Parts: sequence; structure tokens; C-alpha cells
Amino acid sequence: MFIARQPIFNNELQVYGYELLFRKSDRSMKFDGLSSLAATAGVVGGLYELGFSQIIDDKRAFVNFDADFLMRDISELIEPNKLIIEILENVVVDDLLVERIKKLKALGYKIALDDFVERYEDYPLVPYADIIKFDLMLTPLETIGPAVYKALSSNKIILAEKVETEAVFLKAKEMGFHLFQGFFFSKPMIVGKSSANRTGTKIQYARLLNELKKEEPSYQVLAEIIEQDVSLAYKLMKVVSSRSGDDVIYSIKRALTYMGLKEIERWIGILMIQDLCSEKPEELMTLSLMRTRFAEKIAKHTELKMYRHEASLLGLFSTLDAMLDEPMHEALKDIALPHSIKDVLIREKGILLPICILINAYEMGDWDAASKMCQKLKLDETVLLEDYIEAVRWAGETLKKMS
Repeated sequence: MFIARQPIFNNELQVYGYELLFRKSDRSMKFDGLSSLAATAGVVGGLYELGFSQIIDDKRAFVNFDADFLMRDISELIEPNKLIIEILENVVVDDLLVERIKKLKALGYKIALDDFVERYEDYPLVPYADIIKFDLMLTPLETIGPAVYKALSSNKIILAEKVETEAVFLKAKEMGFHLFQGFFFSKPMIVGKSSANRTGTKIQYARLLNELKKEEPSYQVLAEIIEQDVSLAYKLMKVVSSRSGDDVIYSIKRALTYMGLKEIERWIGILMIQDLCSEKPEELMTLSLMRTRFAEKIAKHTELKMYRHEASLLGLFSTLDAMLDEPMHEALKDIALPHSIKDVLIREKGILLPICILINAYEMGDWDAASKMCQKLKLDETVLLEDYIEAVRWAGETLKKMS
């Protein structure tokens, strides 16, 4: 079973909610009789059993519903302020369906129309919809102006899906779209060199990472670098204090020895990403944290377990180009990372590439590609789901510790 989430942003690039994607995978990489009813039941059941806080925190869940599932009471297990019901584009509309939608709305649920391609004025579910989703691959912005205008005039919330570039995001925002879904937020907008502030931040952390990559790293040198930056020193002491319980940490050097070199490298990387991400959507930081944990977990459960530390750093630095708005080879310049990481992030090859491919497929909901890579890695797909949920939880807890 696969369950993944894709963020949905408002026009300030704050997360409004997550669309939840589901697939029960099998060796044939086909649905093999799994109906949309069973798929939705899997998502709703998973949410109910795991708890919303495990998957969507305090945000809203967008879940696909077909006609069969809409007619059942299972959806009412989830609170109306947490669930947005996405009605699939291929549902057959009849009087019973309309009455059911009216009842759900009376209970407080919001209704979204998925992949809207109908004539706005003719489609019978438009009057009951709170949110209308336009798939910009199926219906490009230049073709939907009249429908967008009518939706806005009717006070509908309109959502642009499959937004893959910042240019498309800005154009959709100018047209009046309220919500946005796609991977544009995790791609660099390369318009020149990054700001001096972020470049300086990268150099500062690069000094630490370079020291850590020496054959015999010096705790004293690491402490001296950190002590030159009161903000970095504070963050590191805060992290160590949260882990040391009642032990009192009297110095930066003592804090470093308490953590150990491998853990220092992990946290220096996380603190670097946090600082570089300060001018970017918070979800980019969340994505980096999820990937670092997810990649490490995948490696532990495969024949790549000896590379789990490198896999963790691979996930963490996988969005560095987007944070710095630079090509990846420039973003990683002067940072001493193992060749196994740079081979993947810069040259798209190497021993850790299957982990990167699997994570990307999972995030995009490409379950066929994810299944194939699981087979290649000899990875149990049930374990993969558990690893993903744990990575989501860990990322959320880590962000709270760093706030």
C-alpha cells in the first residue's frame, strides 16, 4: 500500500492542505481490480487509524471520492473541518448524488470538483462546489479564462493543479487563482547569483562540513567556527539541550562531543538548510527533512544499509538548488560531500540513484515507478509506507524543535 501527500499552497505559498494519494500496489504494477471505492476507503481508513496529525498535521486533507463512496457514511468518520471531498471528474450525476452532496454540505464538508473540464454554466455540480480544480496540463491557463472569470464571479475558490514552474504560478496568481498544487516550489528560479546573505550562509556551513569530512575532524576547530556566529551557537545548544535531558551543557565543544561526529554532520546540514530556506516556502524545509529521514530509512531496509548516512545527506541536500536558485553543481560547490551524493544530485548516476528515484516517484504518486524500484531494491512496500509515515512525523517534530 502507498499513501503519499502533495502540498496545496495559498497565494502566499503557505500550505493550505495536502492532497492524499493512494495506491495498493502489486507485482503486476496494475490496479488489478482495485476500484476507486477501495482506494478511497484505504485513504480514509488509514487517516482514521493513524490519526490526522500523523499525515496532515493541522492542515486539510483533499481526498478523491467517486460516486459509490460519496453515497456511503464512511466519509463522516472524518471531521468536516479536516476533510475536503474531491469529486472525481468521471462521476455520473443524478438526483441521488446531488441530494447526498447537499447533505454533506449541510454537515459542514467542503466540496471540490477535480480536473474540471466541463462547461462551467452547464455542469450540474457547479452550484454545490466550494473549490474548482483546473489541471493546467489538461486545460492550460490560456484556454480557461472565461471559466475562471465565472468561477470568481460566483465566489468559488479556484485551484491550479500541475503547476510546474514559477512563471505558471505567477500567471495563475495574476488571473485570480487562490490555491496552487505542483512541484514548482521545489525547483530553482535561476535568475542569476543568489543573494550575498544566502551565499555567505552557505560558505559558513561549508567550513563546518569540510572540517567534518577530514580524516580526523577536530572538535576544537568545529567549536571555534560555531562560536563566531551567536545564532548558530544558540541553535546548536538548543538542539543538544533537547536531547541531553537533565545534563547541563557548559560549552560548545562539550555540546559537540555529546552529539558525536555523525550526528553533528546531520544537524549542521539541517541548520544550514533552515537558514538557506528562510526566504522560501516553509514546505521546502519540510520536504528536505522528510527526504533525509525517508532516504535513511529506505537505505536501512535494503542492501544499501551501509550507505544510510550518505542517503540521509542526499535527501537533505536534494532541494539545495531551489533554496539557492542555482544549478545543483553550483549549489554544491565548495561543500565537501561524498562522491556517492554528488554523483546523484549533479550527474544523476551512482549507487544511491535508486533511492532518489524511489523518493521522487513516491512524492509524485507515480506508483508504477515506485513499485518497480521497490522490486529492484528488494524492499517490502509495506515497510515503505511505514517509513514514509515515520518520516512525515519526524519532519514535523524536528521543525517544532527548531522553531
